[in-house]
Amino acid sequence: QVQLVESGGGLVQAGGSLRLSCAASGRTFSNYVMGWFRQAPGKERAFVASIYWSRGTTYYANSVKGRFTISRDNAKNTVELRMDTLKPDDTAVYYCAATLVGGVFEHGYWGQGTQVTVSS
Repeated sequence: QVQLVESGGGLVQAGGSLRLSCAASGRTFSNYVMGWFRQAPGKERAFVASIYWSRGTTYYANSVKGRFTISRDNAKNTVELRMDTLKPDDTAVYYCAATLVGGVFEHGYWGQGTQVTVSS
């Protein structure tokens, strides 16, 4: 059974940094795309970043490009999201997700989420 467990959220001041981690288990993820999404209060869940596990190819939402970095650690089976120059608008619950290459995240696997709060 696939499990995705996020950690690393918290409270940080604007301009600061946080690192989120997603521990993935239950299968080999070499044929998966891993992603981070976020949902702010009163807003729909939005794409943040994704990475192809095998190739390492990354994609970012325009709102985080240049500030956030997604990476994966094959040895630890984790996916990380490094967030720099954080803004109050980055405040949200952040979710880790996984889907087979060619699939859609909505039909894949999701973690329980971790809260990130950026104070001004």
